[in-house]
Amino acid sequence: MKQELLKAIKKVHKIFKERGLTLSAAESCTGGLISHYITTLSGASAFFVAGIVSYSGDAKKTLLGVSSKTIQHYGVVSEETAREMAEKVRLLTKTDYSISTTGNLGPDVLEGKEQGLIYIVASREGKTISRRLKLTGDREANKEEAALTALRLLIELVESR
Repeated sequence: MKQELLKAIKKVHKIFKERGLTLSAAESCTGGLISHYITTLSGASAFFVAGIVSYSGDAKKTLLGVSSKTIQHYGVVSEETAREMAEKVRLLTKTDYSISTTGNLGPDVLEGKEQGLIYIVASREGKTISRRLKLTGDREANKEEAALTALRLLIELVESR
């Protein structure tokens, strides 16, 4: 495991355990990789409540409750959809914080959006922050970079409190 990734995972564990916070994830393009990373270290059960992989538009609607209007208007690869994913999974799991990812890992264009376009959101009650990424690696590299960026965004949100 890369040193920068391990550092981010350890920091998430430390912050959430020390502060007694809970976390959930709603993943699409990362396919459960964020949840995998979080649970790589022992002790994740102290704060990590759930990770939902909602890969299809239908799963985003039925499992998470993302609005059909949001998906129709903005598409599944959009900041708006990522925001709803994060907010809905946080409410669904009753956690203090949540993170979400949605994007196009490629190789094909999806909804007119190029490979490597990814949206990441971190959410807590009263504050949601997002990042738009345009990654240029292959599928696996983009997936790993998106997951690492999501962990860093989560740390940023928690530390901004």
